[in-house]
Amino acid sequence: QVQLVESGGGLVQAGGSLRLSCAASGRTFSSYAMGWFRQAPGKEREFVAGITSGRSTYYADSVKGRFTISRDNAKNTVYLQMNSLKPEDTAVYYCAAERTSYSNYAPKFRNDYDYWGQGTQVTVSS
Repeated sequence: QVQLVESGGGLVQAGGSLRLSCAASGRTFSSYAMGWFRQAPGKEREFVAGITSGRSTYYADSVKGRFTISRDNAKNTVYLQMNSLKPEDTAVYYCAAERTSYSNYAPKFRNDYDYWGQGTQVTVSS
């Protein structure tokens, strides 16, 4: 089992940047596929970015070219660097983890993940 704690959210102007962090407990972090999701008020939780245990990355079309996901297995942490932020990026951002034996497993649906953080608010002002 793994526990996830997000940090790094806040208020930023449009065009600005933020870096989110997600710290995971446990000693098998490198065996987890990790993802970032977001949920805006009144909307469904949606996939933002993912990174496989083999370090391959993949993104939602809405953030491709602006957001970068990365992981540091030595620190049990996954990051989401968000650049060129837009007001429509405003949401609560959640970190998610799914243990896998396959280095190329790339989950992108909410039900694919068993473990979730509590979320961190990101607000982008226009």
